Amino acid sequence: MTIRHFITSASFVFVFALVFLASCTTSQRVTRIDPNKTTDLSGRWNDTDSRLVAEAMSSDALAAAWLTQFATSKNKKPVVIVGMIKNKSHEHIQSETFIKDMERQFIKSGAIRIVQNSAFREKIREERADQQEFASPSTQKKWGKELGADFMVFGNINSIVDQEGRRKVVYYQINLELANIETNELVWIGEKKIKKYITN
Repeated sequence: MTIRHFITSASFVFVFALVFLASCTTSQRVTRIDPNKTTDLSGRWNDTDSRLVAEAMSSDALAAAWLTQFATSKNKKPVVIVGMIKNKSHEHIQSETFIKDMERQFIKSGAIRIVQNSAFREKIREERADQQEFASPSTQKKWGKELGADFMVFGNINSIVDQEGRRKVVYYQINLELANIETNELVWIGEKKIKKYITN
């Protein structure tokens, strides 16, 4: 085979490959939908599950006896911090999505005060430290003024998968607990269960 024939053959293969790839591509189509609309594509944990957990947990916590008892005995709103939520499920789940929804509901209720968790507290303290050096004395934020939390939320996410052939049942159980930081007493336990039947 001459060099000319080799180049011609190689060019033909290259052009054929480009045409083949172009024919395989499909145009992507995006449609905006209501964020509150239930959509299940894969059967995995999704935004609907996160929303359902946040609604159930925040409603249950706000209606529980601990809140009224604390407000009556202390004559003030409880200060709550969200601690660690462990994901023990078979999926990668961002628990922060429903935790932030819960925090928002707590704040909107006007009955609970929320403080930042340890990671964000450190960022705020760094900013406060910078202010001591660079901000004017009249605008510097003082040390020792942080709100001490009365209660801490913590919990876990578990799942069970039962599969037979092309049929699958996925079960999620989310448990959250609220503990009195001073006494270690558990004052509230919230639970939300989600079960999905998936066929292929």
